[in-house]
Amino acid sequence: MNYIQRGGTAREFLDMTAGRVGRVAMFGIPLQQKWDYFVSGDRAPDYYLRSNADLYYYSFVDAVIAREYLSLSEEDRRRVDPMITGFNPTDMYAADHIERVLLTFPGVFAGIGEFSIHKEFVSSKVSGHPASLRNPALARILETAGEIGLVVILHCDIDNVRPGEPPDFAAELLQLFADHPDATIIWAHTGLGRFIPPAEGHVAWLDGMLADPRYDHVALDISWDEVAKYVVRDEASLEAWAALIERHPTRFLFGTDAVAPADWDGYVANYTVYDPLWERLDPDVRAQVERLNYERIFDAAIPRVRAWERRQRATGDDG
Repeated sequence: MNYIQRGGTAREFLDMTAGRVGRVAMFGIPLQQKWDYFVSGDRAPDYYLRSNADLYYYSFVDAVIAREYLSLSEEDRRRVDPMITGFNPTDMYAADHIERVLLTFPGVFAGIGEFSIHKEFVSSKVSGHPASLRNPALARILETAGEIGLVVILHCDIDNVRPGEPPDFAAELLQLFADHPDATIIWAHTGLGRFIPPAEGHVAWLDGMLADPRYDHVALDISWDEVAKYVVRDEASLEAWAALIERHPTRFLFGTDAVAPADWDGYVANYTVYDPLWERLDPDVRAQVERLNYERIFDAAIPRVRAWERRQRATGDDG
């Protein structure tokens, strides 16, 4: 699903991958790009950078993802881990939405996200005030995720487009992680993005974070070709990232982060760009990053979520 809530079906995706992919987290983008006629006229925007009109939260995306998952056979469902994204992280009712979705579609969802707090030009386009790491609504979301057992995939840039020193959001993000030790968090892209390059010392900063037991519940996702370009840009960067991953092999995950891919080549491109990194990793470490860390995290989460759903139904709590 893209920024106008269009994309292939789950069945089409599984047919496209043709057994070449193991487990996948499946989620829609929580934001819809508004087609404002007074901004773009008859030109319908198909991406958030194609219009100056607002983005808004699109809660129906969770029902679409549930429908797609439930359309699959039992065998295919075992390969797919659906995620809830259709909530506004500035809304104190967001946690209620998450619980309501779980109880409406029991047996379906494994986690929440990817959802964004600070994201380059996206944050300023979202209707209403921007999301913030200090917002108690976000704290309530993470508390709920920790209580239920949901995996959290969180996108938060480590800095603004015009960088600060130190990075603008680094301290607040670490505090958020430390405040929610019961939540299993995957930090998307290690805080980097299309317009957020790594600051000098970024790898060393990550190393220090991963060595700190206060953040043992946080894993780092290195998906997205926009992140890969920083990792593989030269030999020094490759060696630094390879050494970091080798020191913390259980803390990194890879996913393609391909948005509504049209074909196999488009889907796998985000994987092949990392070939220079894969070649430097020990085969056992590579297996952990590519597959095993994901399976361990989600296999631990899903029984907890199903148990929470059963408890709620047994007590007659409708969320």
